[in-house]
Amino acid sequence: MVRIINYKKRQAENREFFVLEVSGGIEMVLSKTTGMYYATSKKATITSTFNEETCKSLVGSEFPGSIVKEECEPYEYTIQDTGEFITLSHRYVYRAEELTNSKVNSVQSNFAMTD
Repeated sequence: MVRIINYKKRQAENREFFVLEVSGGIEMVLSKTTGMYYATSKKATITSTFNEETCKSLVGSEFPGSIVKEECEPYEYTIQDTGEFITLSHRYVYRAEELTNSKVNSVQSNFAMTD
């Protein structure tokens, strides 16, 4: 399950649209630096066709799916707290429940058998 935690206005070409910011469940991660656990959650944005009023009303809603790490072209990212620039080659994206990795692999295997 993911939860809508916010929405943001975006601009593309000559039109405005809104994206929904979604968060997965809480995860406990072991720090490589301190050896201590900390709580975090993965976040992603989903493009929408909703107006601002609808997006605002959806905050807090939950729906099936998960947020997964996906490899992408390297890009620079600025850590807001420190101003440090780092290069990342992944992003987090929303996957609907029916498109999770195990089901995608199963579907791909079924297609491979029919070829």
